[in-house]
Amino acid sequence: MNEITERDLLDFALLTDFESFLKHSMLTLNPGMPFLPNWHIRAIAYQLERVRRGEINRLIINMPPRHLKSITVSVAFPAFVLGHDPRQRIFSISYGSELSLKHARDFRSIVESPWYARAFSQMRLSRSLDDEATTTLKGFRKATSVGGVLTGLGGNMIILDDPQKPVDAQSKVRRDSLNQWFSNTLVSRLDNKETGAIIVVTQRVHMDDLSGHLMGSSDQWEVLSLPAIAEVDEQVPIGDDEFHTRRAGTALHPEHESLETLRGLQKDLGSYDFGAQYQQAPIPEGGATVLRNWLCWYDRPPERTTKTKVLLSIDAASKDGPQNSYSAFSAWQVQDGHYYLLNMERGRYNFPQLRDKALALAQRYEPTLIVIEDASAGIALAQELRSMGRHRVKAVPVERDKETRLFIQTSKFEAGHVHFPKDAPFIPDLLAELLAFPHGKHDDQVDSMSQALAHKFSGYTLDNLH
Repeated sequence: MNEITERDLLDFALLTDFESFLKHSMLTLNPGMPFLPNWHIRAIAYQLERVRRGEINRLIINMPPRHLKSITVSVAFPAFVLGHDPRQRIFSISYGSELSLKHARDFRSIVESPWYARAFSQMRLSRSLDDEATTTLKGFRKATSVGGVLTGLGGNMIILDDPQKPVDAQSKVRRDSLNQWFSNTLVSRLDNKETGAIIVVTQRVHMDDLSGHLMGSSDQWEVLSLPAIAEVDEQVPIGDDEFHTRRAGTALHPEHESLETLRGLQKDLGSYDFGAQYQQAPIPEGGATVLRNWLCWYDRPPERTTKTKVLLSIDAASKDGPQNSYSAFSAWQVQDGHYYLLNMERGRYNFPQLRDKALALAQRYEPTLIVIEDASAGIALAQELRSMGRHRVKAVPVERDKETRLFIQTSKFEAGHVHFPKDAPFIPDLLAELLAFPHGKHDDQVDSMSQALAHKFSGYTLDNLH
């Protein structure tokens, strides 16, 4: 009986486990550089393996830059596929020829390495050109750029990697041109439109970029969206019946880019670019309901007078579980018809924590009035705060939907009556939610704002606050 060696075990791992294959590919391309494994690589590898097995044939991977997306999808994966089946015909396409050719050179470095030749003994190249590598069984990996010549060529897998530069995506003409080229030219290169596979891997650059266009026009796409900072708790598939639990507020790959580093990038890039390229959640150009050019800023709020009012607005979530909405607290200085946002906080709280947070903020800002949505946990919170007798509290009935409540207040934004503090740490998350509303993942901060802006101070007494 032959003894199984470590080399045999390695060859078996390279054949059966794409993550192991990727690690050896990285060591070939970047000798001496450490390979930092992470769950997001397993998530990508799982979806790619589903493509290779024929379980899905339309895949979109949206993720931030510099997280191994190109080497994983455009370089290592075609080498893995052709290693298992040298008859496969693969197009790998990027926005520019220089990038496409670099990926092609990296691909050749992998398939011409000794470890690859040993593990995949049936895969051999019969021709190796700058832009095309052909196998002895007539399979190939063809590299080209968006808009490149594809006439007369056909294949069974298309990989589209970063099809458009972020700056080009800001042009409607160029966005539309790419989307039309994809639909009218690229898809026709599949030999079989039913079984042929298309993989799009890119960072989001605009609401109407190729990812947005494809997701909006068809429900056949499997989408793996990997924001740099998790916005919600989620279960991400990393294998058959295997999931990674990702908590809201965590970085995608902390060993590679820490949460602190990402927050710095968010501040440097601004909410628009960071929301698109890093969070995979592009904000509508100029904003959706509230427009970006309506926003006003202040360094310090004006000196308070006898007419100054302070308002604490609370939007209380119904439950504190990880899948439920946030509770949001906004503090405002209201003066001469202008609203100055002093602070915005949000979190998931059980009822005692919700009450304690409200009391702490009330002690800090000494509000003229606390307004609380008269629904869910807000009902009990308003009753308990009133029973303490320390603050004036008004329960606000929910009379309209969220979109209408904000829309009614847009005239205040447009008139320049709503002011935000410059450089406050909560501003990036707040603007991402406000400018995307109602298309974003969250609306709790917006609800707290709408409630505050809707309140009229004139004419109330302690009696009608109950």
